[in-house]
Amino acid sequence: MKKEELFERIKGKVIVSCQAVPGEPLYVEEKSIMYLMARAAKQAGTPAIRTSSIRDVVAIKEETGLPVIGLVKIKYDGFESYITPTMKEVDDLVAAGSDVIALDCTDQKRGDGKSISEFITEVRTKYPEAVLMADISTYEEGIRAWKLGMDIVGTTMSGYTSYSPKLDGPDFELVKKLSSELDIPVIGEGRVHSPEQAVQMLDAGAFAVVVGGAITRPLEIAQRFIKAVEAR
Repeated sequence: MKKEELFERIKGKVIVSCQAVPGEPLYVEEKSIMYLMARAAKQAGTPAIRTSSIRDVVAIKEETGLPVIGLVKIKYDGFESYITPTMKEVDDLVAAGSDVIALDCTDQKRGDGKSISEFITEVRTKYPEAVLMADISTYEEGIRAWKLGMDIVGTTMSGYTSYSPKLDGPDFELVKKLSSELDIPVIGEGRVHSPEQAVQMLDAGAFAVVVGGAITRPLEIAQRFIKAVEAR
């Protein structure tokens, strides 16, 4: 799918994140079951899916036929970043047919000694036609990713780096600042717990909004209800 067609498809819409990593209730070691979540998301009308791991990228594309924002969550010694942190994961995602490849583009420590600018440049040089999404946590990181040629900036990591604001809900201010200055899509992502917050993300200027935990993580959803009831 061409980049322009993809952007037209997702503009103003909710992209559903369907992810389960080892240790989570919906992670099944024997095989991916995230395609079932993606099936439901497609029936609900989402134009695209965001998912983690090669097996889930493959299974979801086969099940839904929808474009997929792919990433690989993995921890390496010496790395604070864990979203598609090295070229190996990029290579695997390209081979799996990811329509968009999401990278951690924060200032978190990289164990290979490379700066994030060097890594982005390497990825763009090797895959000049790939659609690349920068997962960032601050305004400065978003501006840098844009200048380095990333195609999409997402506020995914806001609140998940040691130096970004810790908020209970979405970082609307970051979305507003970036969307007013960048000429590429800014996707609002992170702690979108309700339909109202998804609308607020778009009202703040987001090109599209990613919703994950509020839809596809039953443990988080159940905990939210139980916590509210127990606190009354």
